[in-house]
Amino acid sequence: MNKTELINSIAEKASLTKVQSKAALEAAINTVMETLAKGEKIALIGFGTFEVAEKNARKGINPRTKEVIEIPARKTVKFKAGAELNDVVK
Repeated sequence: MNKTELINSIAEKASLTKVQSKAALEAAINTVMETLAKGEKIALIGFGTFEVAEKNARKGINPRTKEVIEIPARKTVKFKAGAELNDVVK
């Protein structure tokens, strides 16, 4: 499912127009991004949890040259599915 299909599905299930659905989806996505950018966690009971994780710097190997390279530390987003979501997927 792509973004347009998701907007159409939201519009149908929530009895909204496509314009309203697009605005709601974009607001939700922006809120998630802003919250994670602050380093805060988002827990949606039954669905899952989004949080920022720190990855330490480490050494890696360039597969072409076999040269050892330093991979810098960085932040990444983790998602842990909730029990209800896992049950639906099973």
